[in-house]
Order: sequence, then structure tokens, then C-alpha cells
Amino acid sequence: MSSGETTLEIIRLFVLLVGAAALVTLFARRIHLPYTVALVAFGIVAGAAAQPLRLEITPELVLVVLLPALIFEASYQTDFAKLRPSIGGVALLAGPGVFISAALIAVALHFGAGLPAPQAFVVGAMLSATDPAAVIATFKRLGSPRRLSTLVEAESVFNDGTGIVVFAIAVAFVTRPVGPLEIGFTFFAVTIVSTMLGAVAGYAASRILPSVGDHLIEISLSVVLAYGTYLAADALHQSGVIATAVAGIVLGNYGRRRGLSPKTEEALDTVWEFVAFLATAFVFLVVGFSIAVHSLVSVAVPIAWAIAATLAGRAVIVYGLLGTWRLVERAMRRRGGRAARPRLARRAARSAPDEGAIPLTWLHVIFWSGLRGAVSTALALSLPNDFPNRAELQAITFGVVLFTLVVQATTAEIVVDRWGRKAKVPPKSKPGGSAAPVGPAAREPESTT
Repeated sequence: MSSGETTLEIIRLFVLLVGAAALVTLFARRIHLPYTVALVAFGIVAGAAAQPLRLEITPELVLVVLLPALIFEASYQTDFAKLRPSIGGVALLAGPGVFISAALIAVALHFGAGLPAPQAFVVGAMLSATDPAAVIATFKRLGSPRRLSTLVEAESVFNDGTGIVVFAIAVAFVTRPVGPLEIGFTFFAVTIVSTMLGAVAGYAASRILPSVGDHLIEISLSVVLAYGTYLAADALHQSGVIATAVAGIVLGNYGRRRGLSPKTEEALDTVWEFVAFLATAFVFLVVGFSIAVHSLVSVAVPIAWAIAATLAGRAVIVYGLLGTWRLVERAMRRRGGRAARPRLARRAARSAPDEGAIPLTWLHVIFWSGLRGAVSTALALSLPNDFPNRAELQAITFGVVLFTLVVQATTAEIVVDRWGRKAKVPPKSKPGGSAAPVGPAAREPESTT
């Protein structure tokens, strides 16, 4: 086949996939099914039908083409004012939480399924990155508090980056001995350098874009920022995901304050929302294409151990780490409130009603939002061809991804509807009736126990 025919085939496939993604998403919404689940199911069926065509899915398609768009759009739309009260919790989930999750999965696979410890840790690292796309869509549909959605999405954005770093360390550990000090130094060095790269790129873009005066050029520069930051960090052997996420947050917060015109903001929001939709659709089609259900049967027992460990690890980091951090935050705020003068304390309560405390019921939603998806699939595909037990490790990872999408994504609406909705505000009473609450008590309560 000539290069021209190959290009034409790629264009045809692209148009076919865009059309399929749109129709599957429309159908899923009609039957109230998470569209990500429907896309994965379609991908599995289409992948089985296209097997004779040897449709090759490369990890670069997800990690370099699709993931930067998803990360940048999510981070650009992140309201740092909403994220600030929960930044400590996000840091715990995306930092030590990633190591704890990977370690527990590794222990379960090593002692329960008999996998060698280094290979078991590789699987743990691949499954440490969360992908709550289906749950985020549920948040929007049910009108959940913006702060809850921001927290869950911010965790995913940052633990994608830290999870990829841990995966690289785990793969290196299989080929050569790596000490705890080297692991810790590598992790923190990559995180800090990648954050600085993203901050510098985002700051530069925030200074340049308001002075351009042409929304088309500004959109083009935002694409350069998203992909250029990722590629530059990757070329320096840093985390492209972390760098792109930080760049997006800086542009979306500092850049907006610097004076992006309303037309530019509207154009950026619309274009990146569309790009993120296409990227999400393609990602979950790729996940479906990558999973051969018949190959999961032979590793059913390791998959069961991995699923149990994934849920247990999620419970430990959400109810243990995040729950403890929540109690500490509440205690510190109470102590600070008692030390402050009553008038200042009341003024602070009116301006930000208990914004530092995560409601207890939100922990249940955050726990169930720990789905696995695109990044786990891409990391599994990126294992070297000569990696020990490569096919088995990939099948275990795909099995856990499929479980979280089929079970957790389809039941997420029940969890969010019960514990993740906005609290209803009582209507004002009619004259002569009992007065409705006013002031802070009438606002959306951000903290419950």
C-alpha cells in the first residue's frame, strides 16, 4: 500500500470513529448509560470484528495524542479558588496515595496470585492512576457541588502524572536494582521539575495571550501550550502530564485574571470542550479495542485479587489518608475560630462557610470515583515486548479496568445521587409562617458529618 493510500485509510478511519463515537454517545444518553461504558463496549465488539485487520493500538496514541488534550482541558477549567481548600487532600491522594495503592495491589498479586514482586508492583503502578470521566459526567447531570467535581477531577489530573512516574520507576526496578532513596529522590525531583516547567510555560502564555487580540491565534497558542509543554517535559525525561496540568491551571486562573477577552474565553472554552469530548471518546474506544475478553479468562484469579486490592487500596487512601486529613483540618479550623475575635470569626464564616472541611458523605463518592481507564490501558500497552510475563500483566490490568467501568461507572449515579448532590435549601416561608433560615445557614452547606 502506497503512502497516499495509507493516509486516505487513516482519514477514513478517523471519520468512521468520530461518527461512531457521536452515535454511541447519543444512544447511551437516551438509555441513561454512561457514554464511556458504551464506548468501551462498542470498542470491544469492534475490536473483535476488526481482529483480522490487525488494527494496532500504540501507547503513544493515548499518551502523546489524546492524554495532553484531556489533561489540559481539565486543568484549564479547574477553578483554583474551589480547589484551594482541598489542595492538601488532592496532594495526599496523588502523592502517597499512589504509592499505597500500587503497593497493596503488588502485595495481593505477589502473595495471592504468585506473581514475582517486581512484576506485581508494575501492575500496581499501572493501576494507580484513576480515570473518573464517567463519574464527572454524572456530577454535571445531577448538579453536584462544583467543589466536589473539582476535587475528584484534580486528583485524577495529578495522579495520572505521579502514576506514570511510579510506573517508570517500577519498570526500571524489574531490569535493575533500585533502592528506596533513589525511588524517593527520582519521584520528588521529577514532580518538582515538571511543576516548575508547567508553571513557567503557563505564566509565559498568560502574559502573551491577552496582548494578541485575535482569538484564532490565541486558540492556536493554547494548543502549542498544551502539547508543547508535554513534549518539552517528556524530552527532558520529566512528567509531561504534570507539566501540562500545571500550565493549564496557571492559564485558566492567572491568565483569565490577566485579561483574556470574553470572546477569547468563550472560544477557548468551546474549542477545548470539543477537543476533550473527542479525546475522551477516542480514549475509551481505544480501551475497548485493547481488551480481548477471551484473554481474561486464563487470568481470572489474579484479576480477582487485583480488583480486591484496588478497592481496598482506594478505601485506605480515601477513608484513611483523606479522612484523617479532614479531621485535622476541622480541628485546626475550630482552634483558629476560638482564637479569633468573634466578629472576625463570624465574618470569615459568612465569606467561606467551612470551606476547608470535606463533608464526610463526599468520601463515599470519592471512594467510588476511583475508576481505572485510559492511562492504565496505555501503560499496559507500553510495556516492552520482551518484558517478563507481558501478556499476563496486560490482561490483569485490562481486567481491572473493565471491572471498574462496567461495575463502578454504571452504579456511580446511585452513589452520587445519595451522597454527592447539593443540599436543598428550604424555600422562604410565606408571611405569618415560620421564617426560613437566613445568612450562612441558608447557604449550601459545604460540610456535614
